[in-house]
Amino acid sequence: MGEDGPAAPLLIACALGIEQFALRTGRGRAAGAPERVTVLRTGMGPRAAETAVARALGQDGAADTAVIASGFCAGLAPGMHPGDLVVARETRAAGDRVPCTGADLLAEALARAVPGRTVHTGPLTGSDHVVRGHERGELRATGAIAVDMESAATLRTALRSGPRPVAAVRVVVDAPEHELVRIGTFRGGISAFRVLRAVLPAFYEWHRSLLLPRR
Repeated sequence: MGEDGPAAPLLIACALGIEQFALRTGRGRAAGAPERVTVLRTGMGPRAAETAVARALGQDGAADTAVIASGFCAGLAPGMHPGDLVVARETRAAGDRVPCTGADLLAEALARAVPGRTVHTGPLTGSDHVVRGHERGELRATGAIAVDMESAATLRTALRSGPRPVAAVRVVVDAPEHELVRIGTFRGGISAFRVLRAVLPAFYEWHRSLLLPRR
């Protein structure tokens, strides 16, 4: 990012081993990557995410680190399909709202990185448990388009450690008309895994575009 100094680090936080595997081995892992990029497995749930992200950003040199929460999610909007992408404009949990950085830029980059996949933008809400059935309708009524357990906690914790670019990108693994029992068991889970492997070039483009040298 210019000749004024090294690029700021990028931290990509996910909950599950299968998500970490997809992000670490995906297309574009080396091309365009920042010098310092970490794919952090936090474990499931908001408490685990908060603990892991706070520990990672507490290390020396993490003050300028950009943070992306990623992995799988449950879609809430009718018409969503497994493999669709969700770019959060904000994350919500327990009354807190965290605005995301460069959501439109990130959505455009994802459309180029994963052509043919629908990219949804809107509020991403948090939960401390897997959401099914009528709960999805209740969350949809709040305006949220998707739900997961870690994104809101990840971004809230990241900003608690200091101002920085933050974003959340999730791949729909199930949706109202395509509810899954277990990730990876059905075709939808496989489709979502393949899409997650393809998102890194978009993450790097977002990172390059936002983290310009400070003057």
